[in-house]
Amino acid sequence: QRLRRRSRSSNPMASHGPGARPRRIGLARALSKRGVASRSQATAWIREGRVRVDGRVVTDPEFPTVDGLHVLEVDRHAVGALAVERRYIALNKPRGLVTTARDEQARDTVYRCLDGTGLGWIAPVGRLDKASEGLLLFSNDPQWAARITDPGTGPDKGYHVQVDCIPDEARLRAMREGVACDGAVLRAKAVSLLRAGGKHAWLEIVLDEGRNRQIRRLLAALGIGVLRLVRVSIGQVVLGDLAKGAWRPLTEVEVAALGGG
Repeated sequence: QRLRRRSRSSNPMASHGPGARPRRIGLARALSKRGVASRSQATAWIREGRVRVDGRVVTDPEFPTVDGLHVLEVDRHAVGALAVERRYIALNKPRGLVTTARDEQARDTVYRCLDGTGLGWIAPVGRLDKASEGLLLFSNDPQWAARITDPGTGPDKGYHVQVDCIPDEARLRAMREGVACDGAVLRAKAVSLLRAGGKHAWLEIVLDEGRNRQIRRLLAALGIGVLRLVRVSIGQVVLGDLAKGAWRPLTEVEVAALGGG
């Protein structure tokens, strides 16, 4: 009898039998298993107070949860069960919105454009600052998003920028060759003059890296002010005629071109 009891207790499936206690796992691991984020990213969100369990904010990444028993939310968006439907969308971000889920200054965020869509939890892939507009991607696939935002392997990003002067060829060349700014060298992969009239001009700028406010800082270092900054492409995904504040799902071809899915 003692041998039989030892054999049954060593069976990993025994805990799943009738009357067995449900298996509990830490909250960060539960979010990771549901495909919402990596475990480290989930841990950061939990500590920032962005995660709720059954409507209550939980800040302990090891808080015990049971799959199917607890309702998990990130930024007040319910997180589905283990089989998560992957979503990939493109938004035409209007100027004046903050690229964040919540803002300490109570400013409007990009999620205003997604109210009532029923998309569930979905996060921005990269950022556009408040004064910038144009193409912004969202997804609930953290691995896909990480490939896009990786500075070493991410796709090129294209911008149309209205400036307060008509830059000469010397300044356009300087943008491509690089300008020292705040201890770093900022440069664009490509720069061209789209059109000019009066005292203003539109530039087409392509970046192959994504430093904070890179275009604005680069142009400021050359004495050029930015009037409008519109992101028009990310890899093969283009803004096109998508209305301001509107969104559309990415096609399978676009998802694959940006890093699979």
